Amino acid sequence: MTETAASRVIFSILGVVVRPTLNLMMRKEWQGAERLPRNSGFIVCPNHVTEIDPLIVSHYLFNQGVMPRFLAKASLFRVPVMGSLLRTIGQVPVERTTAGANKSLEAARAALASGGGIIIYPEGTLTRDPEMWPMKGHTGAARLALQTKAPVVPMAHWGAHEVFPPYAKRLHLFPRKTSKVTVGEPVDLSEFDGLPITRATLDAATNKILDAITVLLAELRQEKPPAQRWDASAQPQKRTGRDPRAHGEGTA
Repeated sequence: MTETAASRVIFSILGVVVRPTLNLMMRKEWQGAERLPRNSGFIVCPNHVTEIDPLIVSHYLFNQGVMPRFLAKASLFRVPVMGSLLRTIGQVPVERTTAGANKSLEAARAALASGGGIIIYPEGTLTRDPEMWPMKGHTGAARLALQTKAPVVPMAHWGAHEVFPPYAKRLHLFPRKTSKVTVGEPVDLSEFDGLPITRATLDAATNKILDAITVLLAELRQEKPPAQRWDASAQPQKRTGRDPRAHGEGTA
């Protein structure tokens, strides 16, 4: 992976501070690292259950020598100091406008071309499923994968929500919890090769990605997932942003 000296220094500093803290907060049961591509850029698609998920995903990847890169809201890049930090460590700004979205795609392509890993949550926000299974997703990860041919690596994690429940106001550190993480084989999207990138194609590819994540999560949870994926748009729920009603009031 191509990394600037400044990026390596900042990630090393963050690692010295953040990793020991997370190790104190949670035990680790991690597997599947051997399935991470090592010779090319790739897209990581995790499930999303609580606000501290990015820390868990970053911790896992950093421990495997992969510098985590997220698609982050463009507004964060305009915040003094934070914006400079995000740019230095190669995070990718996401704009809502069409022109901005094209720029975001180009930035993501550049990161992948340099051998980097891009983390995209297919659900777009915390799952609205009452039982915290992956819900119906957005098509951004599938679009990037089909346009770049970068492998899509499904990831599932479970346990962080016990430390910080969705929309919670405080951490629950005791008794000590366990962070379980696993990675699957890259999702086979070859059936979409040569097809026009239509909404139907993107939806089908997105469903394959979410299916792979759900299978991994079912293994971690030792539970059977629902037969039908939760669709927040068919419920009296907000599709994006904070929605404490999705899992109670988030005060547990």
